[in-house]
Amino acid sequence: MKKALCLVFGLGLVLGLSLIVSCRTTKAVRLGTATAVRPPIPWNKVAVFRTADQVPGKYEEVGLLQSTGDTMWTSEAGMWKSMQKKAGALGANAIILDAISEPKAGTKVLAAALFGMGAERKGKAIAIYIFPAENK
Repeated sequence: MKKALCLVFGLGLVLGLSLIVSCRTTKAVRLGTATAVRPPIPWNKVAVFRTADQVPGKYEEVGLLQSTGDTMWTSEAGMWKSMQKKAGALGANAIILDAISEPKAGTKVLAAALFGMGAERKGKAIAIYIFPAENK
């Protein structure tokens, strides 16, 4: 009985630690070029653009975003969502994606074999505020 309880406790502890380690983290640096501090915007209202050329109108840069996450537990879409949440908190209504860097396959296998977890995925984006279209 004691052995079974120790096993259950041990598995629970490992699972809990893996969930903590597997979180996506997005950090933001507000840029000094933004003309105003705006109220937060819901993450699902933050548009995602691959390039600046796709932005439909005049905009200003609000902040720089950098996300990291374990490759075993995060996806690119999950990282973009994390960036949208952080951008919305800054009052940005869109992000322009920069790059998501994937570790090489060998690095992923080595990290999984040695440490029981994936290698780190990294992504960057620029949080922007798109000004409303002027009424003509």
